[in-house]
Amino acid sequence: MRCTVVAMPASASRNRLSSVANAARVLKSFSPSQPDWGVGDLARHLEISTSTVHRLLSTLTDEGLLDQDDQTGRYRLGLSVFDLVGALPTQRSLHEAVLVSMTELRSRTGETVQVGVLDGRQVVYVERLDSPNTMRVFTELGRRAHAHCTGSGKVLMAFAPKSRVDQLLKDWKLPRRTAQTITDPKVLRRQLTEIRRQGFAENREESEPGVVSIAAPIRNEASQVIASLSIAGPAARMDPNRIAYTEAVVALAKRVSAQMSGLTGSQLVDPTGGNGPDLT
Repeated sequence: MRCTVVAMPASASRNRLSSVANAARVLKSFSPSQPDWGVGDLARHLEISTSTVHRLLSTLTDEGLLDQDDQTGRYRLGLSVFDLVGALPTQRSLHEAVLVSMTELRSRTGETVQVGVLDGRQVVYVERLDSPNTMRVFTELGRRAHAHCTGSGKVLMAFAPKSRVDQLLKDWKLPRRTAQTITDPKVLRRQLTEIRRQGFAENREESEPGVVSIAAPIRNEASQVIASLSIAGPAARMDPNRIAYTEAVVALAKRVSAQMSGLTGSQLVDPTGGNGPDLT
């Protein structure tokens, strides 16, 4: 009989239930790039015995969190997952607040519009409207990207508390995606300070050659930056409209923030006065 011991992080609680932890690991294994799993593949991926994975999958299916394809036998996320997502107060209010402004921003620019949130050193795109143009940026909903080389990621880091930025950059070897990617933490810190001062961020072919993005912060009722609003498109279309598109992204991000906080645009105040701490 195969027995696998799953190591727990040093900070793990003594009240931790390994079965619940493994169930969570199962659910977190599903992604846009891996929407379904077979028992054997998932067992190898998680390094857990096949019999344990089978019991976990069966239990999660009984609870509606997973569905099993009758023909292939593979598992995918179930409808109950969407119920859980809908129960998130911040996510629900963010979804409701951004829809109209996202549609207007796409109408104004003709480019792909996205809303991102910061998760560790990655930005996760939780809302998206595709560009109507034939040549456009393809982004999957739920896609993750390195925060240091995206407009959304940089604007979210720039407006995060300095202590969090310090923690993120500690021992972080910034991966290079293109010739334009910032890989020096000192250079990134200087850019984050400038982003915080100007109120928006740009990704100029730093994550993908020929692709440019512009992002601005979305604030909640406590003036905390909780998400980013951005547009992304081919540099050939974005660059000639750089100023107008930047103004549109910033203005509509402020509108979303106003809806999140119940204030008017003129009442929104950056508690840092627009400058905030020097992150260098």
